[in-house]
Formats: sequence, structure tokens, C-alpha cells
Amino acid sequence: MIKIIKKGSKNKKEDPEKKEQQVPPEEKVSSQFSKNFDENFNKFKEYLQSSDDVVFRQFTSATGVKCGVIFIDGLVSKELVQMHVIRPLMQEGQNLKKTSQTENNKDNKESSKGANNDKKEQENSGGEEAVAFIIERIITAAETREAENLDKAMLPLMSGETVLLVDGYDKAIIVGTREMQSRGVQEPVSESVVRGPREGFTEVIRSNTALIRRRVRDPNLVQKTFTVGRRSKTPVVVSYIKGIANPKLVERVEKRIKEIDIDDLIEAGEIEQFIEDNNLSPFPQIQNTERPDKAAAALMEGRVVIMVDGTPFVLIMPANLYQFFQSPEDYYERWIIGSILRSLRWLGSLLATFAPAIYVAIISFHPGMLPTTLVLSVAASRQGVPFPAFVEALLMEVTIELLREAGARLPKAIGQTIGIVGGIIVGDAAVRAGITSPFMVIIVAITAISSFIIPSYSAAIAFRVIRFPIMILATTLGMYGILLSFIFINIHLVVLKSFGANYMSPVAPVRVHDWKDTFVRVPLQLMRRRPEFIDPIDIDRYRQDPVKEV
Repeated sequence: MIKIIKKGSKNKKEDPEKKEQQVPPEEKVSSQFSKNFDENFNKFKEYLQSSDDVVFRQFTSATGVKCGVIFIDGLVSKELVQMHVIRPLMQEGQNLKKTSQTENNKDNKESSKGANNDKKEQENSGGEEAVAFIIERIITAAETREAENLDKAMLPLMSGETVLLVDGYDKAIIVGTREMQSRGVQEPVSESVVRGPREGFTEVIRSNTALIRRRVRDPNLVQKTFTVGRRSKTPVVVSYIKGIANPKLVERVEKRIKEIDIDDLIEAGEIEQFIEDNNLSPFPQIQNTERPDKAAAALMEGRVVIMVDGTPFVLIMPANLYQFFQSPEDYYERWIIGSILRSLRWLGSLLATFAPAIYVAIISFHPGMLPTTLVLSVAASRQGVPFPAFVEALLMEVTIELLREAGARLPKAIGQTIGIVGGIIVGDAAVRAGITSPFMVIIVAITAISSFIIPSYSAAIAFRVIRFPIMILATTLGMYGILLSFIFINIHLVVLKSFGANYMSPVAPVRVHDWKDTFVRVPLQLMRRRPEFIDPIDIDRYRQDPVKEV
């Protein structure tokens, strides 16, 4: 017993040492820069001593001033560092000698007693004059700025900038040399259109902001950058048009982003889950898109767009249910074509949600709703099927979902083949084996095709998910259960909000003006006002009636 007690006390004594070992390096190193070059340079080395991709380069300028650059290999352009930082300092900079001598004499002047204030001011201005000369006359990079301490210099360094240290100066110079590898602008994969732009967002946030700026040349376009993630330090850009977007909406979005406290941020979907109003709802309350034209159109309506570095998907808010049934192609085609296509999407969403449940309810409770000939045909096709209608529908729906997910995860070359061929083979084999009826295969095929017609992938998933609870209500209560599920869904949608905006607006509450772009699309000449449920500052799109030729 005594040995156990001694062993426990020994472990307690070792805990402080373990805690010291677990202290992050940034807490061990003093973040404040000094005027000693070696001390500042060693701070970076101690901070990043375990990282092999960090490049430390010391050199002496043409006039003997000790300098050093620090950058991350792979995030910067070495050619920019060589041509615009190192070479100019080593081959030029004839005027650095005078400023360096001023710095060397500074310690002696500070230690001497009785020095007047004029001398102290002259001593303090030497380093600033040297660095000002370096920035204005020697370094030829397009972007330079200063960092007062190690913490402020570390984030630009991790983002692909180069840190320049100069002997005798207590600040670091940040030089813009970022050049990260990324794919080029390509056609969006998840939102293809027959007519419209073929450009899509990329994983580089500055490329995405440039794509937005190309389409919205308004100087009132604001793109404000935040940093999310204690360790990942992921750049997040909030974009809106000042004078159109409601300031309360912008303030609400920025507040929710600032409240996010996580270690890392990888994708925009993580931000979406943190800032949405209702985490328990299957329906998306924030729209995501890969299309710059769609994001620009949302900004013009008074919405707010969020871009995250490292993902091609941007977020649009606030959103309503009807927004997920709209496609950019609706506005590029004539209004009659756009209205017909949008009506087909609404029909497809109803079929994708209620078709299997209606089949189960009719077969189980209400066969009298069908014509006699059709009832006899369905009954004949179900002869030999060992399962009730609900089990039959559940097996086929789960099977088609498995095939759909497998096709999405497999390589593109074989994914589509697996989805189509697998569906045909499984359906035919199930009918031949007597596990399901041909009518059930037809219902499942119609349901799957109808779910593909919804433009938004997130909204399509929501309708696919709620299909199964509706089937359960249909097998227990028949058509009454389907009506109850429809009522419950509508109650949930009416209560749901997106950043203060009603999710079912303009239907609930009723805003007749916004109906022009809801179930159908009226001619563009009649859509003179922006959506009212967003509450934009500038409500008018057109200042006067379009000019017509006589």
C-alpha cells in the first residue's frame, strides 16, 4: 500500500513537467520583436524548428547589413523572393550603410547618461529610415507591410507570404510572394446548365473574389475578410453590396461568424452548420453554389455571400424554400420556357416525396381509388410477392439509394455505368424472383428521376430523407397519414427562418409582389423590384420603364 501511495505521489510530481512539454511553442517564445537580428531570427526558428518545409535564409546586403528571409516552401514563388527581395538587397542598397551605422551607435547613445530628447528621437528614427528606404527604393514586390510582433507575422507566413528581417529594426517586413498551386477556372460540376456561363469557383479564395468582382463592378461591393479556426486560420470573406443589403442582415452574419470557435475550418459546409438557424431541420437554410453568376445575382438582390478558402462552394443567405427550385438558366431563357421548367421541378419534388407513400397507402388501404382495370392489373402483378406493400417499397427505395450513393462515390468513368446498369439488373432480378412487383419498380424509377430534377443537391437530399417517415405514416394511417405529413411539413416550413427571413415567404406571410419569381417567372420587364422578404435598402431594380422602339 505504501508503494502505491509513493507511486501516485511521484506521478503527481511529474504532471507539471508534462504540462510544460505540452505548452505550444508560441507560448514559450516571446512574441515581441527586438532590434537584434539574431534574436528575432531565432524566435522564428524556435517556433518552427520541427517543420521541414520552412526555409530560413540569412544574407548580408551590399553594405554589410544583416538580413534574413523566412517563407514556406510550396506556398511562395521562389522566383519572386529571389528577384524582388534577395537580389535587390544584395546587389543594390548603397544607402543602407548610413542607416545601419545609425543603428549600431544607438545602444551607446541610449546607455549614455544625460542624453537629451532630440538625440533620442534621432536614434529611434534610424531603423525606420532604413526600412522605409528598403520598402520604397529596394524591394520591388507589389505588396509590402509591417508586423509589430511574432503573432502578427506568423499568420501571413503560414498564408504564403515572406517575412523579411533587418538588423537594427524591431519589426518584420511582410512581402507578398504568394503563389499556391491550384486548379484553373472550370465548369461547375454540380450545377451544369445548357445556356449560361461556364465559369465556376475554385479553391483559392482570391480567385473567387476576383470572379465576383468581374461581374459586380460596383465600388459599393464590400468584401470583408475574417479568420476562422484557432489553428487552421482559414480566411473567410463576407461579401455584400453597400446600399442594397440590409445592415442588420450583414451585422447578423458577421456576428455569427465571429462567434465560431473551433480548431480548424476545412469547408464552407462547416460554417453553414454553425450559423444556420435550426440545426434539427432537414431543409437547408443557406444556399450553396459553385457558380459566380448565381452569387453575383444574389448580391444584386441584397443577399450576403460567404466565401471560404479551400473550397469552390460559396454560401448565400438568407434563403427561402423557393430559391432552391430556381436555376440560372431560368433567367437566360425566355420567361415562358423558364416558367415551364420551374413548374416541372415543383412537380418532380412532389413525386419524389409522396409517390412511394401514395402507392403504399392505395395498395394497403384504398384500392377503391383506382379504376377497376388498373386494380386488377396491380393485383395480378403482386401475385407471389411475399412482402406487404410497405416492406416492398422500403426494400426498393433503400436499394436505389445504395446504388445512387455508390455511383456518386465511384470514379466518374464507372460511376454512371454502375448506377444505370445496377438499377436495371437489380430491378429485373427482383421482379423475376418475385420479391417485388413491376409497378413498384416503376414507382421507384419515377421517384429517383424526379429527385434529380431539383437543381439544389442539398434540397434534393432533404426531400429524399423525409420520404421515409411519410411512407411509415402511409402504411399505418393510409391517405390520412399522408395528409397529416403534408400538414406537419408545412407547419415546420412556416416556422423555419433563415437569418430573420421567413423560409416560406412570399407565400407565408403573403407578399404578392414576390410571386412573380416563385412558382413561375414573369417577364424581366415586370420584375422591377427586389424580393421584399430580404428587406433590401434599395428595393427598385429599374428606375423607369424600359425604352420601347416605336
